Amino acid sequence: MFDLDPYPPFQEYAHPGRLVSAPWLSARLGMKGLRVIEVDEDGLLYDIGHIPSATRIKFREELLDPLTRDIVTPEGFTALMRDKGINREDTVVLYGDKSNWWAAFALWIFQLYGHPDVRLLNGGRDAWMAEERDTSFMVDAHPESNYPEVSYADADERIFVEKLQEMLHAGTISLVDTRTPEEFSGQPTAESPQGDSRYGTTARHGHIPGATNLEWSRAVLPNGCFRPLSDLHVAFGNLEPDTPTALYSHVGAQAAHTWFVLKFLLGFSDVRVYDGSWAEWGNMIKMPVER
Repeated sequence: MFDLDPYPPFQEYAHPGRLVSAPWLSARLGMKGLRVIEVDEDGLLYDIGHIPSATRIKFREELLDPLTRDIVTPEGFTALMRDKGINREDTVVLYGDKSNWWAAFALWIFQLYGHPDVRLLNGGRDAWMAEERDTSFMVDAHPESNYPEVSYADADERIFVEKLQEMLHAGTISLVDTRTPEEFSGQPTAESPQGDSRYGTTARHGHIPGATNLEWSRAVLPNGCFRPLSDLHVAFGNLEPDTPTALYSHVGAQAAHTWFVLKFLLGFSDVRVYDGSWAEWGNMIKMPVER
């Protein structure tokens, strides 16, 4: 396990060890036991230049089950780690495009399966490129690892639609829609995550009754890095840190990004991703919708 990044602004956060800065990562690239993983929405980006030594994980093919619209199974996660040459004791640093949407989703899956040390590169791919840091076209080869078989280690990080409905009906959970205000209100938008027309993937539009709209982007600066703690307290000030909180977006990526903010930066005690999200709710028969 690697040392924590001592970057002063990180020390204000509830769990500063979950973030690394570009200077910290740059100084340690290539060291044994450190694995850098790129997870992008745009699958072409890795091929046109990536952080030296970084390995790619394709979220559609490798993090999602192709038949059940579920995340990768425990067996699939174990096989993925072995195939990528990732060891259980490795420090894994994730980064990607879109201010780390899918990198945060990947980190959430690593958390579900209990990987001991997984971190996010502050600002992701765009911030690294904007600073004109070193990039590479080389794809490093890693021998297959002996990653142990896993099971769900943190099932409380996730919520399914039946449990969400139950807790909403009982008034025991706060629900946050992390999409844009336009999506929340049911207005047309140009595109959704994964680059698909929103009107081509969801039959109905609007939001889950009782949800509060707090767009994911309120947590980041224009360069994709996270805002200071004081700004985050303002941005998410109407949420109670000790109240169970569920997050959803269109397919789960933006929700996972906000999950990272609430759990690791603000220190919320019970925050869960509803990764079925609007793609599930908006297509289910007889589910209530508000606009």
